[in-house]
Amino acid sequence: MSYSDKENINILCAVMLGHGVTHAVVCPGSRNAPIVHNLNECPRVRCFPVTDERSAGFFALGMAEQLCAPVAVVVTSGTALLNLAPAVAEARHRHLPLVVISADRHTAHIGQQMGQTIDQPGALSRFTLVDVNLIEPHDDLTRRHCNRMANEAMLAAHRGGPVHINVPYDEPLFNFTVDALPEERIITELPISPDETDLLEAMKPMRAANKPMLVIGQMPQGIVTRPLLDAITPHVAVLVESLGSDVGGSPFDELLPSVEHHADDEPDLVVYLGGTLVSKRIKAYLRQLEDVPMIQVSADGEVHDTFGHLTHVVRCEEGRALQAIGKLFTGEPACPFADRWNKRLAEIKAHFYALRPDFSQMLAVKLALQSVQESGEPFILHFANSQPVRLANLFARQHVRCNRGVNGIEGSTSAAAGCAAVTDGRVLCVTGDLSFFYDQNALWNSNLSGNLRILLLNNGGGGIFAQLPGLEASPARDTMIAGGHTTHAEGCCHQHNVQYRAAYGSEDLCSGITWLVQDASDRPRLLEVVTDVAHDRLTWQQAREQLASTIDEKL
Repeated sequence: MSYSDKENINILCAVMLGHGVTHAVVCPGSRNAPIVHNLNECPRVRCFPVTDERSAGFFALGMAEQLCAPVAVVVTSGTALLNLAPAVAEARHRHLPLVVISADRHTAHIGQQMGQTIDQPGALSRFTLVDVNLIEPHDDLTRRHCNRMANEAMLAAHRGGPVHINVPYDEPLFNFTVDALPEERIITELPISPDETDLLEAMKPMRAANKPMLVIGQMPQGIVTRPLLDAITPHVAVLVESLGSDVGGSPFDELLPSVEHHADDEPDLVVYLGGTLVSKRIKAYLRQLEDVPMIQVSADGEVHDTFGHLTHVVRCEEGRALQAIGKLFTGEPACPFADRWNKRLAEIKAHFYALRPDFSQMLAVKLALQSVQESGEPFILHFANSQPVRLANLFARQHVRCNRGVNGIEGSTSAAAGCAAVTDGRVLCVTGDLSFFYDQNALWNSNLSGNLRILLLNNGGGGIFAQLPGLEASPARDTMIAGGHTTHAEGCCHQHNVQYRAAYGSEDLCSGITWLVQDASDRPRLLEVVTDVAHDRLTWQQAREQLASTIDEKL
């Protein structure tokens, strides 16, 4: 047997075989010839030639209905693809697993008067469950991307419905010089019924693992509670940020430098659930682990290969899965691996709780969150993206909300204001200067009342840019990249009848935090903490140096 030398075609064929495709309807054409050749070479695939694409689509549809399994239909580039639209529409409305594969030319040829060239990606998207475009890979990242998209399309087809896989590649087309298809990762979906038995079965790999790790992304409040964590942490290393837990997060960013090169501290199984993570470092750490199976729990079954090694998707509500993990370990002995990770995280957390930094954004967030705890009021915390939410991960002891779906800085104050308008409890919004001034019309709103409190961290620009290694070499960093400014919020607050105070030092800050968090008011309040960006950066550095000197020996 010999296969095409086009990597994206070989990856696709290997993934299709892994997902059990055994029947393919193939239409004539030169551009799709390498795909047809590969499928014909696969011993487990039976090919059926049909010349008319419109008929071929329905021919494949009839096979899929009878076999109750995905059937591929392969067409060449250009309008050949559009002839499949009637069959694809029928498959969508009858939930039949039709896998449309279209060969394509390089994107650069579109609109350049090249023959049989149209804009093919998404051409059938009104009727398909998933559309993917398998560009020719050129490195490990693009190969993994190609693999993930092929898996994503096949998983969607198994759920019942048509998918479209577009495969662009350049000439030469007819080099059949590869001896075997690659060994490709196959992502398996495990749908969970209302019966708890199969959910416990899906989570069993955690109990079998010697070094299991649970990573929890952004979650709604009320799911990751203290009793649930107490049931899981003796057995599993739990990494969760304040956006995912009712009791605050674990500062694993501060732990990773001491563990990331030690094999004993590497997990042998990772389960990931919830939404996005703030930490770039944990994503980079888990991506570099080789041969570590990773299971994602997803209520909708969507594939999120965040760490690059996904092997299974458990289609289940995240809260149910967490409850099952807790039950799974009932009566089981504690895990030494989990004990090491969780004790270290607890020590680092205690370090930051006890830390007393100089006047800075760090001190402002620490004191504000401490005051929230002491107030006895049921506060809802809204943090803006960038530096504020990273500070929340160090000091928050309760659940934190953040516009983390796309991670933009716009709308942070408006989201907090909307929350405050429909709750009787107090809402504390902690925001940076760029985020606040970009969204200052959040205060131009007749629905605001005294339960909205805003802590504005103003150091004259995007402070996080001062912590990006290498960027200091650019003379444009402070003025153009970091958005340097001399703006203050007092005028904006007076204009919108928002009570205002400013803090320029520790004494102002302490009294201002009490005024902001604990005192009653019938109007929104804003405390603007004015700091120096260089000193804010130094405060971060000193906090980490203190951590290293006091805790490294224990780690």
